[in-house]
Amino acid sequence: MLVLTRKVDESIMLGKDIEIKILGIEEGKIKIGISAPKTIEIVRKEIYTEVLLENKAASTPIKNLEGLKDFFKENRD
Repeated sequence: MLVLTRKVDESIMLGKDIEIKILGIEEGKIKIGISAPKTIEIVRKEIYTEVLLENKAASTPIKNLEGLKDFFKENRD
């Protein structure tokens, strides 16, 4: 992990086209701005983690294929 110290109005560049700028520091919170191409998805980590968990839960393998076959047979009419 790279650790850098920045002051208000100072930036960090990621590659050639992503800039992270320190906008303010108040009451132990840091306000940052991120400039990046629209093709780059930017989300808070807690949201990213929540989506991963929901996707994993939704993709549970089907364990009872016979039961699924019967379900579709019964609901065909």
